[in-house]
Amino acid sequence: MDRIKRTRLLTAVVAVVLVIWFVSGLNGSSEQTSYSEFRQAVTEGRVAEVTITGQSVEGEFTDGEVFATTLPPEGYVGSNGVEPFLRSNDVAITARPDTGGGLAALLLSFAFPLLLFVGFFWWMSRQTRGQMGGLTQIGKSTAKLYKPHEPNTRFADVAGYEEVKEEVQEVVSFLREPDRFRKAGAEVPKGMLLIGPPGTGKTLLARATAGEAGVPFITVTGSDFMEMFVGVGASRVRDLFKTARANAPCIIFIDELDSIGRKRGAGLGGGHDEREQTLNQLLGEIDGFAGSEGVVIMAATNRPDVLDPALQRPGRFDRQIVVPLPTLDEREEILAVHAKGKPIDDDVDLRNLARGTPGMAGADLKNLINEAALIAVRSDSDLIRMRDIEQARERHTIGRERAALRLDEAEKRAVAYHEGGHALAAFLEEEADPVYKVTVLPVGMALGVTTQLPIDERHIYLRTWLDARLKVMLGGRAAELVVLGQPTTGGQHDLVQATKLATAIVKEFGMTDALGPIAFGTEQQVFLGEELSRGHEYSDKTAEIIDAEVRRILGEALDAVVKDFSELRAGLEAMADELVERESLTGQEALDAVREALPPEQRARLRGKATVTRMPESVKDAIHEQSDKGAA
Repeated sequence: MDRIKRTRLLTAVVAVVLVIWFVSGLNGSSEQTSYSEFRQAVTEGRVAEVTITGQSVEGEFTDGEVFATTLPPEGYVGSNGVEPFLRSNDVAITARPDTGGGLAALLLSFAFPLLLFVGFFWWMSRQTRGQMGGLTQIGKSTAKLYKPHEPNTRFADVAGYEEVKEEVQEVVSFLREPDRFRKAGAEVPKGMLLIGPPGTGKTLLARATAGEAGVPFITVTGSDFMEMFVGVGASRVRDLFKTARANAPCIIFIDELDSIGRKRGAGLGGGHDEREQTLNQLLGEIDGFAGSEGVVIMAATNRPDVLDPALQRPGRFDRQIVVPLPTLDEREEILAVHAKGKPIDDDVDLRNLARGTPGMAGADLKNLINEAALIAVRSDSDLIRMRDIEQARERHTIGRERAALRLDEAEKRAVAYHEGGHALAAFLEEEADPVYKVTVLPVGMALGVTTQLPIDERHIYLRTWLDARLKVMLGGRAAELVVLGQPTTGGQHDLVQATKLATAIVKEFGMTDALGPIAFGTEQQVFLGEELSRGHEYSDKTAEIIDAEVRRILGEALDAVVKDFSELRAGLEAMADELVERESLTGQEALDAVREALPPEQRARLRGKATVTRMPESVKDAIHEQSDKGAA
């Protein structure tokens, strides 16, 4: 039971106890009667019995009503006393000794509810302090302190990123052997800023640094400094560094630094005073008058462009370490780490899988293996097969297969021409990435998918590769124009991506003769700390030239593909027939279908490739199972 429920329950119990006590006190109280009325009632025979305690008399009338009175000074006995009077009127008498407890009972009757109230409000105040941190505790830092060697993560647990680990190793060496650095007059960087996309392992790297150094590790999130009260952020920063200096040498790790480290004075509103006050205090603590000897600050962010310049100057976060998306080799290492200890089938090719996951971060790859394990469990398999991993990868990149969505024959054939057009365009372009799979089964938001896998990692792109990429993007529409005579709405996403690429060729890469080697700026957004919009950095005439060049590039690419497809229509028809019948083809099967339908002189034009590595049998079986399900 949580704290709120316990508080409500105790409040209800206390309220019930007080009500019962109050009601019982009312019901058990006697009506106070004067002595004269008492004697009159006795004389009239309306008193049944009495209990006498000292000077107090309590009794009951014959009608059941309870009364109480006080005896006069002459007392209880004697000729004029009340005893002879009661006996003469046949009233039953019970006498009790006067122990003097009346006052104690009276005090107890008042003290009990008073103590109950005081205890209840004291308990409520403690609960309130626990929920809100208390007014005296709200300025305390919420950072978590790990003792030396408590973070059990090591650099060996971080796959890849050897250059990044080398950068951090200097800090580890300083924390282990500070005297060696001091003798040389060297100073360790006071702050290291880890920059990279989400999921690349920045926090993991910080934990590994603390584990290797064997020093206390203090971790906090940037948003933990902010609170509803003014001044709390700066107070928590002071308390954080006070704790760090008391545990020096140590490492402070601030995750999501951009939440408090944004540029001061940025934005349209004026509600940034509290955040800026917190940032000012942080700047002073890192490299201020008090200093922070033996305290190394590490921080992580995926928005370095919004950070205040004062944070990045020498003496603060003076070492910026980029943690990029993993390369092909690093993806293979990361996949091997996450596959370790799992029942992986022999047909799983991690190298081939790494080729098919460009742009995925370490967290994505971990989730990929876990999703494949879940798929294997659902299919009652004891091993994680390559088909399970491929299905997990497709779910991550394009979405889950929609088995409930069934296309009629006309729609299926239109989708087959469209996807076959993408594949045939890739087969015709020597620089296009090899085709891995073609399917007309609805997946995610698409009615069909053509998958390509790059052979190697690319870091720069030639204009010829960009042109080949454009033709593959427009291959679906070209096939529709050649076979159907008109386009469909299925190529909407292709047009969006092709337009973006053509615009980048003109505006960003400077690859056109009409404009020459010049790049034009784009609008900046307010959250980058700049102006709301900077407008066009070129004239209206230049804008017209840009539009014309984009149209020309797209038009020429589409015309070239339409011309090729018109000449090789037999190959396109053959691949579409195979897709309609089987619904899913491997890249090699699609290429074979085209080759068999073309005469030898036209086969030479197929300079593109299918997947260059062997496709595991489990993946082929899965593709054919999809075809069988579609036929059923």
